[in-house]
Amino acid sequence: MWDFEHGAAADEFEITYTLPSRCAEEMAQGLADIGIIPSAAFASIPGLSILPGVSIAARRAVRSILLVSPKPMAEIRTVALDTSSVTSAALARILFQNCWGGARKFEPHVPDLEGMLAKYDAGMLIGDSALRVDRSRYQTWDLAEEWIRFTGKPFVFAFWAVRDAALKESNLDLAAIFQDSRDHGLMPAHLSEIARTWAPRLKISEDDVCRYLTTNIHYFLDDECLEGLRLFYRYGFEGKALPDAPALRFLTAN
Repeated sequence: MWDFEHGAAADEFEITYTLPSRCAEEMAQGLADIGIIPSAAFASIPGLSILPGVSIAARRAVRSILLVSPKPMAEIRTVALDTSSVTSAALARILFQNCWGGARKFEPHVPDLEGMLAKYDAGMLIGDSALRVDRSRYQTWDLAEEWIRFTGKPFVFAFWAVRDAALKESNLDLAAIFQDSRDHGLMPAHLSEIARTWAPRLKISEDDVCRYLTTNIHYFLDDECLEGLRLFYRYGFEGKALPDAPALRFLTAN
């Protein structure tokens, strides 16, 4: 979001911030024209095109998508799923079905680890809540790391999509705008500024924020990520965690 907060792109768009799951809802309802949507949402929202080249993905452990439990995997029977992301919830179901011994009982839950573990054997958390987990106190499984171990492919958590109906009213080169913003945000000086801003909010160190942004997150929707994304849709549909996803459609140049 660098250019949308610090550059010329801010003048071209009306920007709002919300949870990933809410981004998908607003796109589905026509309340937003462009959104960074959970990958799973693309399977259920018609009339979207993907902005090429930009994603939130992981090629190794991601640290911010965790299954957390005081129990070993063999004793987990009930799982609370963070309501913030449909993609991570679907990924958890896929991993249980294909890697962790089959069916469990899943229930949606607000991202509150103590509340989750008071009622369920395990909780799946995303984002800031996951980054703040004291992993020395629990058994934890990094869902991106487990997916990569299972498939050998990166995992794509989210990407930018635009409603096809909105494209008729735009003459902007959206792909270039969003790719440039990503590239400017990844400049070392800008990463340092982001870390200074977010470390006190997250209650983790600046070094930890920088390490997360540069090591754990992959921002490019490249060919290998697309292979991983298509596998996610296939396993999700086969395991009834997702509807059958349409073919990936990308924004073309104006």
